[in-house]
This record gives sequence, structure tokens and C-alpha cells, in this order.
Amino acid sequence: MLQTPPPSPVSNGVELGSSLKSSSGQAFDRKKRLSFYNRSFKVICIASAIFVCLILFTILFFMGRTGILTFDTVSPFTFFFSSEWAPENDQYGAFIFIFGTFALTFLTMLISVPLSVIIAVFLAEMTPTWLKTMLRPVMDLLVGIPSVVYGFLGMTILIPLLRDLTGTSMGDGLLAAAIVLTIMVLPTISRITDDAIVAVPKKYRDASYALGSTRFQTIVRVVLPAAKSGIMYAVILGMGRAIGETMAVVMVIGNTPQLADELFKPTSVLTSNIVMQISNVPFDSSWNYALYMMGFLLLIISLVMIVLVRLIQRKGVKS
Repeated sequence: MLQTPPPSPVSNGVELGSSLKSSSGQAFDRKKRLSFYNRSFKVICIASAIFVCLILFTILFFMGRTGILTFDTVSPFTFFFSSEWAPENDQYGAFIFIFGTFALTFLTMLISVPLSVIIAVFLAEMTPTWLKTMLRPVMDLLVGIPSVVYGFLGMTILIPLLRDLTGTSMGDGLLAAAIVLTIMVLPTISRITDDAIVAVPKKYRDASYALGSTRFQTIVRVVLPAAKSGIMYAVILGMGRAIGETMAVVMVIGNTPQLADELFKPTSVLTSNIVMQISNVPFDSSWNYALYMMGFLLLIISLVMIVLVRLIQRKGVKS
């Protein structure tokens, strides 16, 4: 019977060497592909960041360049400190709208911040778990309601109610707009403040209780001071939304270019004035340039808010 000869050691060595070479070649190709993917992803991320920054600087440049043309016919002092807004007579004093914007924001924060902190403390410290799981999603849903819905409800329900309660003939004005904005920013400030309070370590509360403090004393003297960075972060985000809000404010503030020296006096702010007038203005006119300067002011205010938020975040991380 014929027997097959045993394989030669030389052939075994050749096959082993070729298989090792093949596997090493595959590993090299895989490593090369992964390196290519990593480099491509890094390039895409950098390009996306540059693109976003380019869009931001383009918007700032266009708004600033167009708005600065206002000062060809109007002095900066007149624009910022005059209360005479009559574009048909070439009077472009924006002090009414600037003052109205800050007055509305201040009044909104005056109402919304204490309410938001109380709600956040209730959610984080006093509410049972089953109620937290119900209330927190509701607060998140309130953030997503369109602003025009708030404005419509304010125009149809809140303004008549204010007229009946105060006996005034005009219910629109700063107070109506501030109440609507309070309802809008309340969920944002409350949820972020809630997260900041929850993030306070439990050992702080335990140490306070061990020293004989009550729950109220622990919350006021320990928890809230420890969460102050997060609370400030929430307040600034709420201010940013209040300053930039348009549709809801347009529907309840009255849209009249007069100084808001009363709560029930119809007035106007930067956003509402831009919305009400931009569609009827020729592009190459001082009137249009003045509206662009108002938009540029809103951009600057928003950027300042973002910088403050970043500084607070950095301070919170360091502490």
C-alpha cells in the first residue's frame, strides 16, 4: 500500500511564514484604515467648529456694519439717549426701546427667580420620589411650548383679567409682558436650579443636621449657598431668553414707542420694535440701519450672557 510522504519541514516553514505575513499585512491595513478614519473625523470636527465660528462672526460683522451706518445721519448720543422715535421725521432715538428691554427683563427676573428657586427647592428637597417623576417631565414639556401660544393666552386671558382687577382701560404693558415671560422662563430656571440643588453632596446636609439645624436652616444656609453657581447659571439663561423673546412680547406689550414709566402703559422693546417695523422699511435707509443697530445690540447682550455663563461654569468647576 502506498503511503504519502510526511510534509517537509521546509514547506511547513514557508506556509507559516506566508500566513504570518498575510495576518500582519491585514493588521497593517486595518490600522491604516483606522488612522485614516481618525484623521478624517478630526478634520471634520475642526471644519465644523470653524464653520460655526465663521457664521457667528459673519452675522456679527453684517449686523454691526449695517447698523453702524445709522451714525452717518444720527449721532451715537442721540441714538442711545434720545426718546424721540419718529422715523418719518428722521428722529431715531432708541432709548425707549433699550430702557423697555432692561426694565422688562428686570421685572421678569424679579418675579420669576424667587418662584423658580422655591419650586426647585420643593422638587429637590421636599417632594416624594413618585411626585418628582411626575413633575419633572411636566416642567420639561413646558419649555417646549411655542412662545406664540403663551402670547395668545396672555392677550386673550391675562390682559382682560388685568383690566378687570385694576380697573384700567389698558391691560397691556410691562406687567402683562413680565407675567407672560415669567411663565415662559419659569421651567428653565426651575429645572436647572433643581439640578444644581440635587448636585449638592449629601454630606453637607448630614453635617448640618448633625449640628442641630432644621430642614429650613439647612436649605437656606447650606444647600442654596452650595448651589449658588448653578442658580446663577439658571438665572442668566432665563435672562437671555427673556431679553430675546419676541412673539409673546409683541402680543401683550402694546407696541407703542413711549417710555414705560407705568406698569400698565403700552410700550415697546427692542425685539418688538424690530418685528413691527422691519417689513415696511426700505433697506437703504437710516430707519433700516437703526433697526439693524437694535438687532446688533441684542446680539451683544446675548454674547455677554453667554460669556457670563461660561465664567460661572468655570468657577463652579474650580470650586
